Amino acid sequence: MVSTHSDANTITDQAGATGSKKHSIELNNIDKSAPAEVDHEKSQALALEPVYTTEETHVYPTGTVLFSIVVALMLAIFLVALDRTIISTAIPQITNEFNSLGDVGWYGSAYLITGCGFMPLSGKIYTFYPTKWVFLAQIVFFEVGSALCGWAPDSTSFIVGRAIAGAGSSGIFTGTVVMLTDAVPLHKRSTFMGAFGGVFGVSGVIGPIMGGAFAQHATWRWSFWINLPIGAIAFIIILLIIKADPVQNNLTLVERIKQLDPIGTVIFLPSMICLLLALQWGGTEYAWSSGRIIALLVVFAVTIIIFIGVQIWKKDEATMPPRIVSQRSIAFGMWFAFCAGGGMMLFIYYLPIWFQAIQGVNATDSGVRLIPMVLTLVVGTFVAGGVVRAFGYYTPFMIAGAVVTSIGAGLLTTLTPSASAGKWIGFQVLYGFGLGLGLQQPAIAAQAVLERKDVPIGTSMVMFSQILGGAVFIAVGQSSFVNKLVKGLIQINAEGFDASKAIHTGATHLKEVIAPQYLPQVWEAYNAAIVNVFYVAVALCCASLIGALGMEWVSTRKHVDAPKNMEKSGEQKV
Repeated sequence: MVSTHSDANTITDQAGATGSKKHSIELNNIDKSAPAEVDHEKSQALALEPVYTTEETHVYPTGTVLFSIVVALMLAIFLVALDRTIISTAIPQITNEFNSLGDVGWYGSAYLITGCGFMPLSGKIYTFYPTKWVFLAQIVFFEVGSALCGWAPDSTSFIVGRAIAGAGSSGIFTGTVVMLTDAVPLHKRSTFMGAFGGVFGVSGVIGPIMGGAFAQHATWRWSFWINLPIGAIAFIIILLIIKADPVQNNLTLVERIKQLDPIGTVIFLPSMICLLLALQWGGTEYAWSSGRIIALLVVFAVTIIIFIGVQIWKKDEATMPPRIVSQRSIAFGMWFAFCAGGGMMLFIYYLPIWFQAIQGVNATDSGVRLIPMVLTLVVGTFVAGGVVRAFGYYTPFMIAGAVVTSIGAGLLTTLTPSASAGKWIGFQVLYGFGLGLGLQQPAIAAQAVLERKDVPIGTSMVMFSQILGGAVFIAVGQSSFVNKLVKGLIQINAEGFDASKAIHTGATHLKEVIAPQYLPQVWEAYNAAIVNVFYVAVALCCASLIGALGMEWVSTRKHVDAPKNMEKSGEQKV
């Protein structure tokens, strides 16, 4: 535990492993000859700035305590990752019960919009408030949303529950990394981040399998009820094991709210809502040239420009402080995460469609056929985590990951209706391994190049970029897929073939609806449409290389949480 003694101008580290000694660090920024009184403006500025330990003085948990914390964080990650995909195979049953086919788009959008919109704000909250209580509050938000979904009497209630759960998920994502920062030394974090990445990948794929099983053998509501006991276990462990941070300031409620950049938040949320709705509806619900889509895009453009202006004006008080956004590794890391997240979600969404439409398997089996990609993703994250822990440098794995995923994604574009299992398994293995090598590294970079107090904001920005990339390119992929599929089906000039019937038939029911003599041509049309989406993923993988090459080469083994300019001048910061 770190205690402050302002009268002696020292900070004493009183806790540590056996044999540790006390550290006394003089505060260089206080003039001992000056009067004791400090004007109100300076005292308020000091109150805004929490005291942070460094990598050298921070005392990390070990043994059972560390194990318990990691288990709780893995359960939390499992929850939010599972919830993103488990709904996919439950949607048919939900729409049947609520007679709400027109609301299907909102079931995913409500979760996605609040998850993306609140992500930057969550980083700001973790910066100024006790990590333990903020994280527990986010779990409660997520659990309340899940409970509302599970007991929803109608479609509107279900959508509200999805929105609440999405807001909670944003804080859980950010909080997991923030709590890991306090629990594990920087040079060891890559291993744990790799484990978290593995949990994220596995839960994302088993989600559709579990959702299908619940819908078929019990009720779709179990897809959300299952979150309650898992979340409760994580909540109890964090509540009992972790000690809350001391209150860092004595500001009033109004002053605390000002810390969170309410102006920026109020502008940013509708901006993200307009963008994601335009991408969700464009080309499917409404034509891209329709007034509604154009209006949404115009509002997005105007509000995002205003938001950028507010961030420049607010500086360090901004939701996305310019000095953090412009930091080289953060800027390039956000680009890498945006591209990698977009490519990953395209394959997670459209490979199952390829399996269902071309190979005729059901939704559950199509999820099972993604296992090669998931397993190698897990292997890649552990390999990268172990090597980064040993040698300290994460940038090489971002470069290697971008190259390998580009090759794997490129090979996946060569799939044809007659492709053998060896091809679709082998190509997935290559892509998944490359993804595992690089996916977690931007979050490690944020912890390596930023001061401890800036880690929550930097991490939330990187994770926001990854989730936004997935959200944006799922919509882009949908538009590309639908347009190419419709064009391909219309071009089938066969007597008796009804293109509209094929267009409105689900991928798993093609054999039941389409006459056998037309199936080969329909499969070719589906294959061409899906491969068209994969081309977008290839472009993203190649573009991620720009982010990887732009990263700084910083070693996690030698990092100290202090500003780089103070390190160069030989000064010490508390």
